Amino acid sequence: METIVEPAQGLVYSLLCLMPSVYQKASLNALFGLFLEAQGHPLPQHTQVKSASSSSRFLNHYGWTTREVIRTTRQAVLGQIARHRPHGGLPLPVLIDLSSLPKCGKFFHLGTPTDTPDTPDPWVRVLNGKRGLPIVVLYLVLGEWRVPWSFRVWRGKGHPSPVPLACKLLATVPTQLRQGRVVIVQADLTD
Repeated sequence: METIVEPAQGLVYSLLCLMPSVYQKASLNALFGLFLEAQGHPLPQHTQVKSASSSSRFLNHYGWTTREVIRTTRQAVLGQIARHRPHGGLPLPVLIDLSSLPKCGKFFHLGTPTDTPDTPDPWVRVLNGKRGLPIVVLYLVLGEWRVPWSFRVWRGKGHPSPVPLACKLLATVPTQLRQGRVVIVQADLTD
C-alpha cells in the first residue's frame, strides 16, 4: 500500500518552486511547518522561524499568483487520481455544498453595509447562524478521497443564487474523470 508521504512531498516542493523570492519561499515553508506540526496552533504568530508580521505579509500582500498555486495543486491531484484510478464502470460522485467560512472581528471592506447604491453589498453575511463568507464548494469523491475541486462566492440577494453557481462549478469537473462514467450530483444548497 502506497503512503501519501511521497506525493505530498512532491506537491510541497512544487508549491515552493512557484515562489518568486527566497523570502516568500521561507514564509511558505514556515507556514507548512505550522500545519505539519499539528499542534493545534496554525496561526502565523506561533511560528518560531518567521515573524508573525512576515507571515501575515506573505498571506496578504505578496503578488504571487493564486491561480498558479491552484493549477499546480489540481495537477498534483489529477496525477494521484491517474495512479489510483477507480474502476471505469463506477459512478463519479460529486458533492456541492453551500457553507460559510467563519469570520470574527471587523472586516470593513468585506462586511460593512452602505446606503450608497453604487457601493457593492457586503460579502461577509450571516448564513445558518454563522457570520462569514458564504461559498458554494464542489467536491470530487473518489474512493476514500473527498477532494475540494472548485468554489464560488455567493454574494447574496441581487446576485446569482447558489444553484447557478453550482451549475458553473459542475462545468469545472475534469473531462478525464467524466469520460465513460456516470456523474452523480449530490447538493445541499439550502441557507
